[in-house]
Amino acid sequence: MFVDEGFRTTLSSDLARAIVRMVNQSGQKPGDPLDSLKALAARFDVAVPTMREALRRLEGLGVVEFRHGSGIYVGTNVGRRVLANPVSPVPDPAQLLELLQARLHIELGIAELAATAQAQVGLIWLEETLATAEVQVSRDDGELWRTNLNIHRAIAATSGNSILVEVLDSILLVHGDEQREILRIHGDAVEDFQEHRRLVSAIRTGDGEAARRISRAHLEHVRRAVRARGADTVGDHPARTDDAADRGGTR
Repeated sequence: MFVDEGFRTTLSSDLARAIVRMVNQSGQKPGDPLDSLKALAARFDVAVPTMREALRRLEGLGVVEFRHGSGIYVGTNVGRRVLANPVSPVPDPAQLLELLQARLHIELGIAELAATAQAQVGLIWLEETLATAEVQVSRDDGELWRTNLNIHRAIAATSGNSILVEVLDSILLVHGDEQREILRIHGDAVEDFQEHRRLVSAIRTGDGEAARRISRAHLEHVRRAVRARGADTVGDHPARTDDAADRGGTR
């Protein structure tokens, strides 16, 4: 039987949205189990392959998670208002530098506020994530880039400001591929981890000035590495020079 691809895509998209509504209306949280693939297909009166396609779309966005031999679970991004484009192009050096410039203008203040506010939920997440990063560095783990993102997200959570958490999430998660590329270009995971550990230490001890200073030094260090090596390793165009980015400040 001929199936129009446009219709199939629309059905899959509509079904994905319906699943998200179901999760939200039922009050399920990240990590909660969903019904089986067959049960979900029966619930929405669709074929199992159609349901699988919709769930795979959501998996790509981090809204659901397939665990081999265990089942389907609610993913960490189920409540996100802004999600990454799964078909975004490979970033070039200029885009990476723009991203780092944006982070310089935002994260210094977040780090300083985190040291002052020290929201407990963020501190716990920060300690756990730093410990995970230390293990991954020693194992040369391919998921380290994601953990590094979570360190910065945990710092935002430690600020106690939910709007800043959303703002930073929108930058880091939407530009996840760029962040992974930045870590690859940087090339020194151990040095990167040591910088993160110094930053966490300043936040833990409540030294906002030091947290701001270390955050600036960390991001500027990464930016210099991308500027120096990015043009040779990403895309075909040289990285753009930007005086404002060179200053790396927030004012």
